[in-house]
Order: sequence, then structure tokens, then C-alpha cells
Amino acid sequence: MTRAFYWLTLKLRFVVLMSSLLVSGATFVSAHETVPTIADLEVVEGNLTFSMRVNVEAFLAGINLDEVTDTDEADEAESYDALRALNAEEIEGRLSGLINGFNATPLVAVDGQAVALTILNFEMAVMPDLEQPRISTLALSAVVPASAGEVIINWPTGRGALVLRQQGVEAPFTGYVDPGTSSPSILIAGGGEATAWETFTAYIPVGFDHILPKGLDHILFVLGVFFLSTRMRPLVWQISAFTLAHTVTLALGAMGWVNVPGSIVEPLIAASIVYVAVENIFAKGLNPWRPFVIFGFGLLHGLGFASVLGEFGLPDGQFIPALIAFNIGVELGQLTVIALAFLAVGWFARKSWYRAGIAIPASCIIAAVGAYWCVERVFF
Repeated sequence: MTRAFYWLTLKLRFVVLMSSLLVSGATFVSAHETVPTIADLEVVEGNLTFSMRVNVEAFLAGINLDEVTDTDEADEAESYDALRALNAEEIEGRLSGLINGFNATPLVAVDGQAVALTILNFEMAVMPDLEQPRISTLALSAVVPASAGEVIINWPTGRGALVLRQQGVEAPFTGYVDPGTSSPSILIAGGGEATAWETFTAYIPVGFDHILPKGLDHILFVLGVFFLSTRMRPLVWQISAFTLAHTVTLALGAMGWVNVPGSIVEPLIAASIVYVAVENIFAKGLNPWRPFVIFGFGLLHGLGFASVLGEFGLPDGQFIPALIAFNIGVELGQLTVIALAFLAVGWFARKSWYRAGIAIPASCIIAAVGAYWCVERVFF
């Protein structure tokens, strides 16, 4: 095998690998993206209420939300879509098995004793866009002793993450509960509000998780930035502009000061992926205007991040540390993407054929995926 043939084979393998990963990624986030369950816990005069904003159809279909970030990729996708075609009464008629599973866990324990939950109310959202997750409200209730002091929520494996918020008390508990784990003991009378440091440390992994593995559109944008040039100066200029921009809109959006519908933001995010990738094909280095363009696109991506954090409904005392930590997690995720990309192809950047053999083909694939998403998010 000649040296030239060896390098040609290596380049082809890289292009095929990128193609398979990114084309599969196009399906990965094309529809039915999973979201965490958000639950409100309240105990008033011996009556406990556990109200969830939840994708009930995903639970009923048995999709493992710990591993799947898009329901179209699940083995149970066909069952999930069939459930989404049912009306509220038909879905409610199937909830008994789900509630029995919660009680078997048990989902709620008061003073160390399992509590049996029953359905208090079920409201199914009407979603005109079948490509978006349908988030319903499922309220469960139980009678507990008037002298009860503590509650623990045991969140089952396979249900994805849970954002748990205590209501009706001063200094309420608010926390992020991973699947297969339990909340700390929550004082029914209140006073269990997390400290700023506890909130800060809890929300760094939340932000990181929003990039790796769940943020494929953000990953492709960062890769588009990377493939312009692996030299440090262009990367620093672009990442700095992107970071500054999405930090601004993440804060403004999460605080509710700026609100742009996802139907506008998501296609524009896809368009931003196309732009950076196409410019990589024609530009051999960092143009003077590129950091400003990256800044503008960063504003869009920040609004996408804000939609995640804003839904958590954190108390005022926890919001700022959660916001800062979430942003740090996002940055760590982006830096990890760049580090992995550099480990994968950085050594080849010294080769004369790197741009033609790796950077341009990879950018073409990224542009194609971004264009597909843009069309899908506008017209489907």
C-alpha cells in the first residue's frame, strides 16, 4: 500500500464516518424532542398533591427517557405515535397502569412510609404541531397524616430528569432529580430551600447535558466554527463572540424579558449552522466580519438555551446561581466538543490536504444537515 493511497483511504473513512453520524443526527433531533418532567409538590392540611407537566405518551409507551433524547429514535416510536393520536379521555383511561407503577416504586414516601397516589386531575394539551412533544398536566393526590414532617420523592429509572418544586411554603425546596435517584428529605413545613452553592453545583451538569449529548444542533454549530481553522486565534475570537452573545440572551430569555417563539428561533438556529458551514467552504481564514456574525447567531442560540432553563420555574433566590451554573455547563459542553474534534482531526490540520480532505467535506455535511433542519422546521 503506497503512502498516498493510505492517506486517501484515511480521508475517505473520515468522510464516511462524519456522514453517517451527521445524517443519523438529522433524524435524531428532527422531531419529538424529549424534555424533563416538571413537578410541583404541595401538602395542605393532610392532603398531598404531586402535579406534573409531563409527556404522558412517552411514559405510557415505555420509552427509556434516560437514554433517548428523541422519541423517533426509540424502539417504541410507533406505539408512542399511536398514543399521540388518542384524545384526552382515551389517554386517561390508560393511566391506571402508570399510577400502579409509581406506587410500586414508591414515588412518594412520607416519614419513611410509602404513600399510595390516585389521579386528581388530568389535562392534555392540544398541540397543533404534531412534531412537538405534547406536554400534559397529571395531578396525583394522597391523604397523609396531619403530623407528617418529611417527604421524599423516588423518581423511577427510565423516566428522564425531574425538576421538583415545593409549593405553598416559605423557603421551598427546589431540585433537579436524576432518574433512578431520590430527592433529599423535604420538610413539609418548608425551610428546605437549597443554598446558592448547592444550586450552582447542581445546574452545571444540567447545562452540560443540554450540549452533550442532547444539543446536536448546537454541537454542529460549534463544529462549524471549529472547521474554519484549528488555529487558536480564530477559535478564540469566534468562541468568545458566541459565548458573550448567548450569555446575554440566555439571561434575558430565562428572566422572561425577551421571548421569541420557538417557531422563529429554531429555523434560524438551523440557518446559522448552514451559514458557518458554507462560509468554511469558501473562506480560507477568519474574515473580519465573521466574529460579528457569530455573535448574532449566538444571540439566537442563547434564546434556545433560555427556553430550557426558563421552564424550570426556579425561586428568585436560586435563579441567578442556576443561571450562571447552567451557562458554565453549556460552555464546558462546547469546549468538550472542540476538544474532541481537535483530538479527532487536529493532528491532520498540519497536512496540506487537511482543508480539501477533511474541513470542506465535513462542512458540506454540516451544511446539508442544517439545511434539512431549516426546511423541516419551517414547512413541516
